[in-house]
Amino acid sequence: MTALGDLIEIDDRTVLVLGQELDVEHDQPDVANALVHRVGDTLVMIDTGVTAAFRAALRDAADRVGPWSRALVLTTHGHPDHVGNNDLADELGVPVEHYVPALDLDQMRDPASYWVRSFDRITGLPPLPAPPAATAGKVVSLFQPMRPFGATTRTYEERPLERIRIGSLRFTGWTFADGAVRVLRSQGHCAGHVIVYLGDCGVLHLSDEGNGACGAMVDADQLKIQTVLGAVCRLFEEGEAVLLTDGHTCAVRRSAEAVTHLDGLLDQATALQAAALDLTREYGRIRPSTFTTRYAEAIADLRVEGANPNPMFTAMMAVNELRELGLRPESDDADAPWSRPALYDPGPAVTATEPGAVQS
Repeated sequence: MTALGDLIEIDDRTVLVLGQELDVEHDQPDVANALVHRVGDTLVMIDTGVTAAFRAALRDAADRVGPWSRALVLTTHGHPDHVGNNDLADELGVPVEHYVPALDLDQMRDPASYWVRSFDRITGLPPLPAPPAATAGKVVSLFQPMRPFGATTRTYEERPLERIRIGSLRFTGWTFADGAVRVLRSQGHCAGHVIVYLGDCGVLHLSDEGNGACGAMVDADQLKIQTVLGAVCRLFEEGEAVLLTDGHTCAVRRSAEAVTHLDGLLDQATALQAAALDLTREYGRIRPSTFTTRYAEAIADLRVEGANPNPMFTAMMAVNELRELGLRPESDDADAPWSRPALYDPGPAVTATEPGAVQS
């Protein structure tokens, strides 16, 4: 049994700091795992979680991997469970660089509006306990203290974009510590998401790109999620990466186990989309409430796994799946039916008596 702030020692220079699951009913925020590593004299901290207890655990992990005389703090994306203690970068007492994705700045500045956008899509579905604004306010209030920025914070995009080759694969992103730390753009789980590769110890930190078979958030991109999972799988098959960590499971997966896990996520994604497609064929036009209920049953039947499973996120996944299949709402009404838009509209027939008509 693990607890918030527990440390998993990967090697004498690398520690995974464990977070916790979201439990809105009991006022418990989810806290993302953080990875703490030392390369040379540089402390590398990947995400900072949230809560004072997790902040203390980060300091313990930093002490464990020492000694270091400079620091690099990397934010994988802007969700509150990953950024609450970002101002810790300013308190490390050494020269420090801190980077966040530019595409996530708006949600970091105003997380409530971001969550309202995500919850608006499931208005009228049973899983939402209150109107979107109230639900968003409740969720955001759990993440305290929330300090996503500090004096040292900059965006990755202020640095020149680099073409990064790892084995046979090409990525774009940014390198640090003479190339030992590589930040790779993925942008699937949300708009600004990055993953981090530590070349000196072979650790690939997937953060939240592997959270489940279908991205839930309003800015999730299913193609990018699946593409990055496939690319990371290839890195393990080629031996370029040897250990897989992520933002929400307690596992450190090695080589073949990582490949099996990543292949499993892709298999679940395709199986779940196939089940969703069958549902839309069965009903033709379908209300999100009906689809969400059946979609949840498919998740259970297929034993699809994911981080922070709860009815709200299932409903958000369901709406994203409908869009992924090409369906669109027929109106703006809550729980309006979704259907496929017509592909061809021939328009009104032309008669022989209309001006410009061709006589046969």
